[in-house]
Amino acid sequence: MDTEAQHTERDRSSTPADGVEEEGSRSARRYGGRRRSPMSLRTAGVIGGACAVFVLLLSHFVVQPFQIPSSSMEPTLQVGDRVLVNKLAYRFGAEPRRGDVIVFDGTGSFVPEGVTENPVSSVVREGLAALGLAEPAETDFVKRVVGVGGDRVVCCDKGGRVEVNGVPVDERYLHPDGGPSEVAFDIVVPEATLWVMGDHRSNSRDSRDHLGQPGGGMVPVDMVVGRADWIGWPVGRWSGIEPTGAFSGVPDAPPGGAHG
Repeated sequence: MDTEAQHTERDRSSTPADGVEEEGSRSARRYGGRRRSPMSLRTAGVIGGACAVFVLLLSHFVVQPFQIPSSSMEPTLQVGDRVLVNKLAYRFGAEPRRGDVIVFDGTGSFVPEGVTENPVSSVVREGLAALGLAEPAETDFVKRVVGVGGDRVVCCDKGGRVEVNGVPVDERYLHPDGGPSEVAFDIVVPEATLWVMGDHRSNSRDSRDHLGQPGGGMVPVDMVVGRADWIGWPVGRWSGIEPTGAFSGVPDAPPGGAHG
């Protein structure tokens, strides 16, 4: 009896009191005897860097967020909106059309040549702007195309409307504060350039403000960054920027440009 009792005590001592080691053994067998280790800081850094490079490349070549800094495009675009600019829209032979909302570099047309920014702050701002976290450069603008190469654009007709190639345009996208333009003009758009205006005409510095300057307020087509196609932020304004049919009745300009 004593011998049997001793064997029983030894058996009990070989079994863990709380079962922790036994459970650990089963877990080790379940995962092949190896325990998973947390991701190292180096691995996390590499993954984060790769994601950042991907986002920057995507922003540079395909779609770029662009923060709206002013009310010049209201009601279509509000201050603080982040629009997504389609950089492929005009890459394969297509050109901006009347009614498109575009982002362009205004250097040489809206902004004098030679305007520079501190190199360090420029790099930081460009990186943040590429993610839509900072306002664009002082040379970047968002406006609507009203006239393309060869068009004659006149304001205003007897009804107070803008005319393109002799056809009045019903611009329903305009801000109700003011009309199509308080500034009278009659211009012919040179080839490979654009005449652009904001939707909030009484609060927009656009082609009209540069009529007497070199270039006459025309934006070269090759300075266009892309077409604003979507509003990506804030969440409550998620939507596409719908094309307008305002220019559907405007005929193409005759060879050599439209004339009165």
